[in-house]
Amino acid sequence: MAKSEQFQLLQDRKGMVWDIILYLPTVTGLGLAATIFWYGKDNQNLAYLLLFLACFFLYQGIHRILGRLMLLPKAPVALDISKKRVLLKLKNGENTELVKDLRYYSDYAGKSFGLTGMDLVGEKRQFVFHKGQFGDEENFKRVGAALKIYA
Repeated sequence: MAKSEQFQLLQDRKGMVWDIILYLPTVTGLGLAATIFWYGKDNQNLAYLLLFLACFFLYQGIHRILGRLMLLPKAPVALDISKKRVLLKLKNGENTELVKDLRYYSDYAGKSFGLTGMDLVGEKRQFVFHKGQFGDEENFKRVGAALKIYA
């Protein structure tokens, strides 16, 4: 890869639907179980644990869905990949340049990947990208091939 490759990200609406299908029953079930244990007076300590888990999954699910839709201010909207650095354009207009300790983590299913590294300020940054954000299979494979040097 002699020059840099640029990729524009899209909103992953199909992935968002799957996340809703995954997180909604989980949060509802945990919340319902917490309510049953709280009012049943059987085990209120378990109710606290289940409520904590329900809140955790709720926050995680909201963050994941908003990240897929690129509605968060620090969500990446474009990638520029070269041998020495990865430049990410964020939704709020800022650019983040990962220049040190870059690592590429692909999942085994081939549907998402993680990217970590230090920016110019020395702050560690982590990003997760999903297959649906690249539009088609070809772009996703090109990104994976371009980032293999950081694996």
